[in-house]
Amino acid sequence: MIRNVLIVHNSYLHLGGEDSVVNNEQKLLSKYGIKTDFYHKNNSEINRFSTLVTAINTRYSYRSKKDFRKFLSKLRPDIVHVHNFFPLLSPSIYDVCIEEKVAVVQTLHNYRTVCPGALLTRNGEICENCLKGSPYQSVIYGCYRNSRLATLAVANMVAYHKRKRTWNNKVDCFIALTKFAKMKFIEAGFPENNISVKPNFVWDNRSQNQRLSIDKERKKNALFVGRLSKEKGVMTLLKSWEEVQIDLQIVGAGLLDLNALVDKGKFVHFLGQLDGSSVLKLMKESAFLVMPSEWYEGFPMVLVEAFSQGLPVVGSRLGSMAEIIQDGVTGLHFEAGNAADLAEKVRWMDEHPNEREQMGRNARKVYEENYTPEKNYQILMGIYQKAVESNRGVG
Repeated sequence: MIRNVLIVHNSYLHLGGEDSVVNNEQKLLSKYGIKTDFYHKNNSEINRFSTLVTAINTRYSYRSKKDFRKFLSKLRPDIVHVHNFFPLLSPSIYDVCIEEKVAVVQTLHNYRTVCPGALLTRNGEICENCLKGSPYQSVIYGCYRNSRLATLAVANMVAYHKRKRTWNNKVDCFIALTKFAKMKFIEAGFPENNISVKPNFVWDNRSQNQRLSIDKERKKNALFVGRLSKEKGVMTLLKSWEEVQIDLQIVGAGLLDLNALVDKGKFVHFLGQLDGSSVLKLMKESAFLVMPSEWYEGFPMVLVEAFSQGLPVVGSRLGSMAEIIQDGVTGLHFEAGNAADLAEKVRWMDEHPNEREQMGRNARKVYEENYTPEKNYQILMGIYQKAVESNRGVG
């Protein structure tokens, strides 16, 4: 029986979806009486003097190994659940778990273990060169932080652990967020039998009365929530809205100066970065969500949040999104990067309110069947048990 779980996470400077997942899962385990401890590093610990040292240690950090051993030996957990080891922790922490005979689960939030850029994209477009080939190809393009030197350090990490078969021998069970992601990791050489699929989840904040009247608060506007960047399909979104006369509310921040790209007299409204409760309020009020991403995505929290609010989604027919969004059932698909196709699907959603509302009800049903905390806990504990048995050589 699983009683104690050590959660390990290296968070980036700017908190994002991974951090939300980590916090959700820690709260979930605590709710069910599982003792959790947290071993955490943040990239704010990197200063300009230690950047070079961090780059060198990304492949294998002996200092992290030593520090982690001290922490782990005091706790003796049943499971070590790693969400992110990059860049401060490094895969050296897995050797500590092996030596201490503690089972390891690793969530594959992105593709960092096979792609130095982590997203399987280059210049905002899908790129799988490193999936089966040499990760050193990425150095030519500076796929990590637009720096060839920094990319070389990450490519060295990817190549080293591929050569050492770290992912085949040092992790008892991986968690992929979708079946699509699982297949990509199998293509990259990860052991198929060691990868389980577990989606993300969100807490249900609707009362029973709200669940029964899920469509009555809706307005006619579309909603986009996400990072304002090329791979998120923002430029395609804005281009499509040149042909659409429907209000679009955009929530998020990023590198793109969207105000300079859009005539303020049109139907596009920039709301900036909002907190979680404000985003959920917009989801309850909007007619549908637009998700025009042009990369594979992992399992976007915004998508499961939308489903929890009974909000249908117009999304790219690409990767995990094509798997999660059922075309004609919980939303509509369009060809990724095709602004005309997106505009057509948006107009359809606007002109068919009855069908759109049914899609929203379907989305809510899918949430209740697949993405609730209760369902997620069952899946997670099954994965933990599988990892423990694998670690003990059972089965």
